[in-house]
Amino acid sequence: MNIVVGGAQWGDEGKGKLIDILSQKADITVRYQGGNNAGHTVVVGKTQYVFHLIPSAVLHKSKTCVIGNGVVIDPQALLAELEQLRAQKIVVTPQRLKIAANAHVIMPYHRVLDGLREKVRKNRIGTTGRGIGPCYADKVTRCGIRMVDLLNPRILRLKLEDNLREKNETFRLVYGHKPFHFSEIYKEYLQYGQRLKPFICDTALYLNQAIDRKKTILFEGAQGTFLDIDFGTYPYVTSSNSICAGACAGAGISPVKIHKSISAVKAYTTRVGEGPFPTEFSRELEEEIRSKGKEFGATTGRPRRCGWFDSVLVRYAAMLNGSTELAIMKLDVLDDLKMIKVCTGYQYKGKTLKEFPFDLETFCNVEPIYVTLPGWQTPISGIRSYGKLPVNARRYIEYLEKIIGVKVKYISIGSRRDEIIVR
Repeated sequence: MNIVVGGAQWGDEGKGKLIDILSQKADITVRYQGGNNAGHTVVVGKTQYVFHLIPSAVLHKSKTCVIGNGVVIDPQALLAELEQLRAQKIVVTPQRLKIAANAHVIMPYHRVLDGLREKVRKNRIGTTGRGIGPCYADKVTRCGIRMVDLLNPRILRLKLEDNLREKNETFRLVYGHKPFHFSEIYKEYLQYGQRLKPFICDTALYLNQAIDRKKTILFEGAQGTFLDIDFGTYPYVTSSNSICAGACAGAGISPVKIHKSISAVKAYTTRVGEGPFPTEFSRELEEEIRSKGKEFGATTGRPRRCGWFDSVLVRYAAMLNGSTELAIMKLDVLDDLKMIKVCTGYQYKGKTLKEFPFDLETFCNVEPIYVTLPGWQTPISGIRSYGKLPVNARRYIEYLEKIIGVKVKYISIGSRRDEIIVR
């Protein structure tokens, strides 16, 4: 069985832990979009692992990980991640990690441009500044450099010379920024190519042949549905398709080869960076939940904005992703609350909205409509079966199932690998 796991909110839903658990039963785990702006955190015993590009399934010795063609790769960041894993006694061999030859490469000018654009914008997006967007832009305008190009000195030279000829003019005239030097970048990236050469291959061919051999594959997305370039809260989004369908184009597999779609959601809602957030908490409650849930970006360390569960967003995400199951993460963070709110709709100019509005002005000014449920006010992290959860915790889960229309299969009740309930 081939499964896609994605986030149904604004990312940071706890997909890393879920993927770590599910990958134990999969032969291959594939990351299909995004870049090193993502952060998946897994806690094993007392050790915390943070992944940005490599699937967290690499923690399981017998598993193979794939970085698909839909990912944009910063070679420097990838090599640093491999070194960090080595320091934590996780050795990654070419047999255990495959990198798509046709994945696009983040160059130094992408990172600089990302930061410069954000500085001059009146309405800032809240980008991580890692060059993700500019790299995807070059991919679309057909001037991108791919992983396979790092293995061909002549092609890399031609592409890099062309790009710098154009981009240095933009940096000089538009941003007053110093030019990039060809020789420095060329030598640096040829070296990256040589170091990563053993891992680079045709991953679409590898995956389809694996499917033919009845291997099971887990596809993992980065970010979340409402950071999707098409369906998210545009322009406060990422630069790729983070929804389930992105797995097909981002890994080179047919939609008919996906059998299940699992959507991860927090028991509340968070988002990082700018953009509308109708159910955002008051400052006092936000600080309380942020502290208990350790709501700081795994990649940037930025504090996450926190709010009540928004069922309008999650219901729409479940539709887009064809969600067959839900995973509710961080339920334990709500342990101390006397009352818990769930947003069931929006009020805007005297009208009730039950569906997500694409118009930015509308979404920025809606007032959430809430249903209030009683909390359970007791610790749940030691519980391992659904029936032993407090009655009000079960009622909360079952209310979310009813309003979203998708069954909850997984319930995370702590940060450690074993702190999860499987129904």
